[in-house]
Amino acid sequence: MKYIIAIIQPHKLDEVMAALEKVEIPLVTVSNVLGRGRQKGVTEVYRGAKEAGSLLKKVKLEIAVNEDYVAPALTAITGSAHTGEVGDGKIFILDLYEVLRIRTGERGGVAIG
Repeated sequence: MKYIIAIIQPHKLDEVMAALEKVEIPLVTVSNVLGRGRQKGVTEVYRGAKEAGSLLKKVKLEIAVNEDYVAPALTAITGSAHTGEVGDGKIFILDLYEVLRIRTGERGGVAIG
């Protein structure tokens, strides 16, 4: 089991969700987050003065998958979130030690869905 965390551009969310749905990964947690990477924020002009913002709006996807779904999930996310510009995002893949479905008490890969 793996836990995938993807940080993407907000305007790419619908495309990424559609791509995940196509590879039969409908169970996703989505959060609006702020962060900064190599671009170190953005510079905006406000009332004629340059304002350097340090944090950018991003979307964080959290997905628990069984081993067979890791590669399709990565392909779906990278294919649909890619723009080729700085700030496309990152994907982190972590080992998932245990999953427990509260309602039924199921554990492991069965509890993921």
